[in-house]
Amino acid sequence: MRIAQIIDSLEIGGAEKMAVNYANAMVTAAAFSALITTRKEGPLKAQLHKEVAYFHMQRTSKIDVSAILRLRKFCKAHQINYVQAHSSSFFTAFLLKIVMPSIQIIWHDHNGLSEFISSQKTRVLQLCSFFFKGIVVVNYKLKAWAEKTLHCPSVLYLPNFTLLDTTVPLQTDLKGIAGKRIVCLANLRFQKNHHLLLEVAEKVKQSHPDWTFHLVGKDFEDDYSKAINAAWRAKDLTHTVFFYGTCQDIAAILQQSDVAIITSQSEGLPVAMLEYGLSKLPVVSTEVGEIPLIIKEGENGMLVPNYNHDIFYTKLVQLLDNPELRFTLGKGLYSTIDQKHSEKAIVAQFKNWVATL
Repeated sequence: MRIAQIIDSLEIGGAEKMAVNYANAMVTAAAFSALITTRKEGPLKAQLHKEVAYFHMQRTSKIDVSAILRLRKFCKAHQINYVQAHSSSFFTAFLLKIVMPSIQIIWHDHNGLSEFISSQKTRVLQLCSFFFKGIVVVNYKLKAWAEKTLHCPSVLYLPNFTLLDTTVPLQTDLKGIAGKRIVCLANLRFQKNHHLLLEVAEKVKQSHPDWTFHLVGKDFEDDYSKAINAAWRAKDLTHTVFFYGTCQDIAAILQQSDVAIITSQSEGLPVAMLEYGLSKLPVVSTEVGEIPLIIKEGENGMLVPNYNHDIFYTKLVQLLDNPELRFTLGKGLYSTIDQKHSEKAIVAQFKNWVATL
């Protein structure tokens, strides 16, 4: 297998991180590994293995013929026979298939809301799916949706995997008091439900004023971001909730943290959950996507149904008040991630599946 990952950018995000993870893993698992960005580069480029071949298309429009021809030239030069297109980059893979029919497309769907995308976008995806060799999804709900809606006979559920890059030196000093920090790794997108986080933070401020929240993720400076910032100020949380934007020293940030949270209203299997586990952090999370397949209540984390901020607050406070419980749950989550979501296990499943296509 000579395979290239395709992703629209290398900004810090879950799908982008997984594209890098697969590219790096395929250095030893495949005959050739490459990563292609269609639109934009980004800080995750620095995490690519030195043996991953890299190509930036510099696409300037949705259908950029010259960029597609440059991509074909790159693929032919390296004899690439599979492209693994992550999230919205499937359309680029489809255009590549038009000018290079021998290429095989695997679409990797990371979007926990794919079943709710607009009918217009669904029609484009349905058309492109006739040309997919296989589809990888990150939760069983998406698997059922893809099998019902799209035109590809082979759909595989495959959980995410990740590694913490401990080589990046400390760049981000978290504010607040050491030993009393709550971290949330999530870009400012509505799926991540930061409104719930702020509701919980407002209650924690009253009962546990020494504890602080530390939010790491890209701010897109859109309407959602403006709404979150307005709520943050209205609730007078400027000394309780801190925003850091995009950061690369995630391992160092997690080492400074004591509790981790996920407040999402929709997820596949968030890479943040895996990173929390590898850092042995106790987690309180909403009960969405494939998270309940990882978190077993009271054994390796805590789950909150229906995005209920009162329940979320109650469970979070249990952790804040009980260092022993934090240690036990963090250790339990580490064990789960290490055993079931390692790179070796997931990549082996992926390769075996591709061999059957």
